[in-house]
Amino acid sequence: MTALLLGGAAIGGSPIFVRLSEVGPMATAFWRVALALIPLVAWSWLRNGSASDRRPQRFSDYAMLILPGVFLAIDLAAWHLSLTMTSVANATLLANLAPVFVTLAGWALFRAPVSGVFVAGLATAIVGVVILKGGPVALAGGDVLGDGIAVIAAMFYAAYILAIGKLRSRFDTNRIMIWSTASAAVCMLPMTLVAEPSLFPATAFGWAMVFGLAFVSHAGGQVAITYALAYLPAAFSSLTLLLQPVVAAILAWVLLSEPVGLAQAIGGAIVLVGILIARRG
Repeated sequence: MTALLLGGAAIGGSPIFVRLSEVGPMATAFWRVALALIPLVAWSWLRNGSASDRRPQRFSDYAMLILPGVFLAIDLAAWHLSLTMTSVANATLLANLAPVFVTLAGWALFRAPVSGVFVAGLATAIVGVVILKGGPVALAGGDVLGDGIAVIAAMFYAAYILAIGKLRSRFDTNRIMIWSTASAAVCMLPMTLVAEPSLFPATAFGWAMVFGLAFVSHAGGQVAITYALAYLPAAFSSLTLLLQPVVAAILAWVLLSEPVGLAQAIGGAIVLVGILIARRG
């Protein structure tokens, strides 16, 4: 649970890094996964293998290790694209509907039990996110196509969480993260070269932002979440990631001097209450 909360908080900082990045959203997403390979591979070398680590044996094992990265690349590309097509409030809220899709897919595909208490907590947390993002009025100014792309991002992030959850019963955290991160980088590179005029940051500050995004949000946050998925249900784990917009609002207030009003504070508190309710279910 501690790892999951820390992972959600670390990923919550990603909008700050993206906002301050000197390159476009697709290039930022590419560096997020490409540079994250540095600490992941370094940690693997330092560990020099683990008694709990199982090597992939068949082609299907390699395919399953690559698949989460494909899902993550599509999620990042869709979310960043939606940010350019619809309002930030809509893109952020709709992309954070992943817990809904994780719960539905877990029930439909794997017959994972879903309690009424959990559903109540999920609904409460989503209401909190809506309030945090400015309420229904703020969501009315979006673009239909952009909103749809944000929903697609949520669906693929849900697929990423479910795939990671299934893999954690067979492989250790670091092996999953190296394979999925490398495959995400391979998928993101051609999309970046097509969509972005520039791939490389121009200053040391720009490089610091993409390194921070890679090391803190991906190598830190995603590793913690992947570790937690061996011990916690995927549906609950994805719900806890609704902490991301709360953390992002707090960091924007502290680092970017963006005001946090009463409605945002109430929305953040409701998100936390929803997560606590779902935890009991």
